[in-house]
Formats: sequence, C-alpha cells, structure tokens
Amino acid sequence: MQFSYTWLKTQANPNLSPEQLAHLLTMAGLEVEETETAAPAFSGVVVAEVKSVEKHPDADRLNVTRVDAGTGELIQIVCGAPNVQTGMKVPCALPGAVLPGNFKIKPTKMRGAESNGMLCSTDELGLPDDGVNGLHALSADAPVGQNLRDYLDLDDTLFTLKITPNRADCLSIKGLAREVAALTGCTFRQPEIQTASVQSAKTQPVRIDAPEDCGRFISRVIENVNAAAPTPAWMRQRLERSGVRSISALVDIGNYVMLELGQPMHVFDADKLVGSLIVRRAKEGETLACLNEKTVSLSENTLVIADEKGALSMAGLMGGEASAVSDGTRNIVLEAAWFAPEIIAGKSRQYGFGSDSSFRFERGVDYTLQADAVDRATELVLQICGGTAGETVEAVGRLPSEKRVSVRLARVEKLLGVAIPAAQIETILQRLGLNPVAVSDGFEVTAPGFRFDIEIEADLIEEIGRVYGYENIPDDATSGRLKMIRLPETRRSRFALYNEMAARGYREVVSYAFVNEQWETDFAASADPIRLQNPLAAQYAVMRSTLIGGLVEILQNNLNRKQNRVRIFEIARVFRKHSDGSFEQTERLGGLVYGSAAPEQWGEKARAADFYDVKADVEQLLSGKNAAFAKAAHPALHPGRTAEILLDGRTVGFIGELHPQWLQKYDLPQAPLVFEIDTAAVLARDKTVYRPVSKFQPARRDLAFVMPEAMTHDQLLTALRSVKSPLIQEIEVFDVYRGAGLPEGAKSMAVKVLLQDMDATLTDEAVEPVMAKMVEAAAATGAQLRG
Repeated sequence: MQFSYTWLKTQANPNLSPEQLAHLLTMAGLEVEETETAAPAFSGVVVAEVKSVEKHPDADRLNVTRVDAGTGELIQIVCGAPNVQTGMKVPCALPGAVLPGNFKIKPTKMRGAESNGMLCSTDELGLPDDGVNGLHALSADAPVGQNLRDYLDLDDTLFTLKITPNRADCLSIKGLAREVAALTGCTFRQPEIQTASVQSAKTQPVRIDAPEDCGRFISRVIENVNAAAPTPAWMRQRLERSGVRSISALVDIGNYVMLELGQPMHVFDADKLVGSLIVRRAKEGETLACLNEKTVSLSENTLVIADEKGALSMAGLMGGEASAVSDGTRNIVLEAAWFAPEIIAGKSRQYGFGSDSSFRFERGVDYTLQADAVDRATELVLQICGGTAGETVEAVGRLPSEKRVSVRLARVEKLLGVAIPAAQIETILQRLGLNPVAVSDGFEVTAPGFRFDIEIEADLIEEIGRVYGYENIPDDATSGRLKMIRLPETRRSRFALYNEMAARGYREVVSYAFVNEQWETDFAASADPIRLQNPLAAQYAVMRSTLIGGLVEILQNNLNRKQNRVRIFEIARVFRKHSDGSFEQTERLGGLVYGSAAPEQWGEKARAADFYDVKADVEQLLSGKNAAFAKAAHPALHPGRTAEILLDGRTVGFIGELHPQWLQKYDLPQAPLVFEIDTAAVLARDKTVYRPVSKFQPARRDLAFVMPEAMTHDQLLTALRSVKSPLIQEIEVFDVYRGAGLPEGAKSMAVKVLLQDMDATLTDEAVEPVMAKMVEAAAATGAQLRG
C-alpha cells in the first residue's frame, strides 16, 4: 500500500515529520517499508509562461522563446521541444538551477542565440512520465513565478506500507487517517460526500443469486456523460503517488474512490448490458474475455457479475472487455458490492492474475461502505464528466452479523504487564471506532464493519497495547528468569545430532513441507496424498509423506551449478493420512549422498559412494542400539539395493539407492543414496550403566560356520546371541569366505566370541558348554560348524 502524506493530511494531520510518522506506524504494526519524496531533489525551477516562439535562424529543430518567469522581465530561452507554443505554462529552470543528476543551468549560447535558462520536460525533472513528447505542460491557472516544488507539492512524502492480512481497513486513505488519528489524538475528518440530486428516471435492476457469497450489491445509472473528459490534474497526481496509473476519467474515478474510501468499484457501459445485473456462480466452462486481454475459462467456484446474456466480470477480481467503458460511452452503470472474503480468496492464484480490488476483497471490505462509495463516485462523475444521475438500486444477501467482544481490565494488565487507567483504555477504544460500553470488570465493544479482525478479548488487548505504545511499557515488566529444562539421560541433544551429521560431511538443508503431487506418486506411491485447500502454488499442492522429493530437488539444483559431490540432510516433519481419515505427523531425519565417497584428494583413489558408505553413517547414528538391516522394497529405491532399518525388531526407517527409473525422469547422471529415519529413534539412547572391569583374562573362541548364500550375518548373530550367559561379552563376524572347499551356493562366516568372568579365570570346563549351545543355536537356523 502506497500513499501520499499530503493526501493523508486532508483527513488527519498529526503534525509529525515523515520520519516520526514512519516510526509511529511501524511501532503500531503498520510496517513502513520505504519512504521517498514525490520527486528527486532539484532547485531553481519555477512556473513560466511562454510569451513568444520564433524559429531559430541557424537550426531547424530549435526555437527561440521569450518567457515570463515572474522576474519582472522576459527571458530568452532556446528550446528544442516539439510541443512548445505561445501561451502554455511550463517548468523553467533559471540560471543557477540544479536539476537531478547535479546538472547545473548556466547562461549559454546555442547556435549563436543566447539562452538564459531551460524549459523542462517531466523526464528532465525526474517526474512520472506524462506521455508527452516535449515540455511538461502545466495547468493554465498555474501562478507564474511560483516555485515548481511548491506548486506541484513535490516535497510530498510517499509511504510504502507492508499491511498484514488482518488490517484490510488500512488499505485506504480513510482507514489510514482513522488509524493515525487513533494513534496521535489528532482530529479525524471523514471525506464529505455529497448526495447527488436524482434527475434521471433510468435505473439498473440488480439481483443476487448467491446470497452466501454477496451480501450487498448497489447500482446507479448516470446518463449523458462525457467519457472523453480529461482526468483533473489533482486526481491524476494522487493516483500516481499511490502507485496507480491514470487511464481515463471514468476508470480513474473508480480507482480514486477505492483508494480514498477502501471500496473497490466497477463502471459498466450501460448500453452494453442486457436486462438485470446478476451476481451468481459461474457455470462450468463459461468463458470471459477480461480487461487484461486474457480469456479465461471459469470454474464453478468463481463468483461472477452477469446480465441476462452471460458473464460480464469476475466478481472482485477483473472486469470483462465486452461491457467496458470507452471514450465513446454515453451512459454508465456504477456498481459497488460486498463479497465474502472466502469466495475471492485464492482466485488470483487460480487464474494467474490479480488486481487491487481482489487484494482488498479477499482481506475483507467494510460491509457498510457501498452506498457511500456509489455516492462519492457519482459526485466525481458529475463534476468531471457531467451527466444526470438516477436512483440507486440495492439488493441484499447475507451480511456479517455484529460481533460483540468484552475486555477485562485485569486481563489487560496481566497480558501487557502495565496498569493502564480505565479512562485511557476507554479513550483508546473510542478513537479506534469500537464504541466501548463500560461493564462491571471492563468494557464491551461492538466491532465495526471495517474491523473483521476483532473477534476475541486478545484482539482488543492487542489494540490497546499498540495504541498505548509498546515503547511505553517499562522494560522491567517484560523481564524474567529462564529455567533450563534438564535433558533426560535417555535422550540426547538435538544439537548433538546436527553436529554429528556435520562431522560426517553432511550439510543441512530446509525444504517446503508442501510438495509437488508427482513427488508423492513417484517416491511414496501415494495415490491419495494430503491435499491443501489453498496451496501457495500449483507445484506445492500436497503435504509430503517423505523427505526424498525435497532432497532430490536440492540435488538437482546443486548439479545444475556444477556441484558434483553432494551430502545433505534435513530434519523435518512428514505427514500421513490414515484410512479412517485421521492425520499423523512425525519428524524424520533424511539424508542424501551423491558423487565420490571422499572429497577430491591425492592420498586416496577416487571412488563413488556406495550403499555401505551410507550404511556406515546410519550405523553411527544408531550406535549403541540394537539396530539391524533387512532386505526390503520401497517405491523410490532400487529393488535390489534397499534395506529397512530395524530397532529392537521395529522398522524405524529405510536406506537404499534411488530407483533407475527416477534417475531418467529427474535427469540424474548417477544414482544418489538416500536414507530416512524416525528422529525419535536417533535421539533416544540407552541409560548409561556402569560396571566394574574384570581382573581376569578374557577367553576368545573363533567359530566358522558354513551356511546358505541367502542367509545373512544378522540371522547368524541373532541365533548366537539368543544364547544367554553372563560369560558372553562380545560376538562379532570377522571373516567371510566363498570359494574352493565349500558346497555350491554356500559361504563360510567366521565369528569371534569373547567370554570373560568377573570372579575367576575361565577354564575349558566353563567355556565349552556355552560354545556348544551357540553351535546348536546356529545349526537350528541352517548354519553348520565348519569341519
């Protein structure tokens, strides 16, 4: 939202410098992003009248002019502008003037003719382009000799505000003036609106067929207007300083009323309408040629304004070309409506374009404002374009009900930390237009139509706090002691997890929880993902159930920037939908490895990272836990290079190489390796148990087993560890053999068993029964002791 300080002062003059006002608005929640003057710095430029124009004797494109600049005598200036003519009033830079870019004006000779100044165009003064090739023509009543900066108010300050979605009431000069008056206590002067005298019997019937979507719809016919009349300079200036381009008088009047009062409007060519104006939902497949030269196919969730023939405009979003006004228009229909924010929200993204009107309607427009807007627009049309006005016609649908909200004085003090007198609170609420009524423990207010955001007590306390001034709340009221929560012994710090991943060469990334639906199909085989009702964009339409999609996208971005070794991780939430319609969100740690196993160096031969490199990282994350890996299938991963991660027999994640079909689809030169684990499983740790060190020497026994090739070492170790004995300290595989001396389809696996007693030196009589039980347990799984 951009506005002119000079325009604001017509309704509320706080007597503050632009810098002071910018600080005040920002501290009150209306963030000022930028301030700038209406024109760049220049000096010595005045209003001048051209008294004579003669051709330069020695230059075809130059003219010798004599101008009155209010100095008491005519000044000769050589000018090359094609539009210079006797009687026009123009900006004149006198000798000594300094123009933008530090360009200094001095008396000079041009092709032998003296020139004692310079007649200026808008470009030379840094003013908005007026579309004229030549001098900037000023109004005929411009006072000769007046400083141009004073005449055009070029020292006006333009504010750019970052308005939050809940403060749609501040998207107009009237709303901002009301806010400034509440913050400073200055007088709020509402725009005076003259009710037009009805001189025409012509009316435009209106009807609402979607009462839930449109609460009020007002029309007025104005006949015999001059649509080609120029927009007055004062209106054009205010529009330009609000960031709105001047188009034509009728269009400009609609935009002006929107900026002044906050009510978007539309102007129809009355002679192009057939029958009544109707507010209804669009018919599926109905098309509309819009004013932005785009033709759109409308969907049933779109509200339109139509006549008996068909759709004329997209309600609250964009007008249609078929009913637009032009310079030849003679009769017009002014239209103002209140649309429910829910029906307008999201349509800009749906159709790929928006407007100033949709920006306001989707945030909420005052539902009491429509009649004033039509009267104000009528007043301006009659003043600028002439014509005769008819009666207004109004249709009413479902309007919002009044909201009554109470605020307790004790609650204000508790939340703000400062005791504000009741009289001051009442004054604040009155300034905000909330009409407070005293009750036993505080005040009750009725939220006006322009404050959609006032719904609960906390909203009122927020209003009181920001008008009172957050800077006026003592600092000591917001201080307190922080108590560190002790981390349980069975849980390690999240920072330790981040540090561990970084130490193993991974870099943290952060991606959207909203993802492309195709990712869910490819990487999670999800046919029914969790869809968003109002997505940020088409490619962010569903919630992710896996982190793989985001990691692959980040890998693609890195490869596009010639980063050929990528190791990244993300700790974030994923979302799942159950068959009963309920939802679940869990936090996962996801990682991706691509490229060489180690950074490029001379001390180690380059090789690509493989499954076992990533498995080692995962094992390190789960060190100290009873973790295992089992062959598995996953829609995102290579069918022969995928494993599920088990912890105490429970699946907590997966690890594997990306499926070859996704390499081709996502244009990856080689397969990345990915893993995903429940964060809770990684953060959990066993409670530390201390035990004495034995004074006696351990005994080691090595066992070699012949087993089928399909049998895994986890199966063998599980069988051996099923033998429970206090003597067993460690069981580990230390060798695998395939080759001569073994049956076909078999392999040999050698296991180290370490035994130790706390109270005595072990003997064969104590060790052999334990070893026999372990051999027996292994045999039960198909592993035979090697001869």
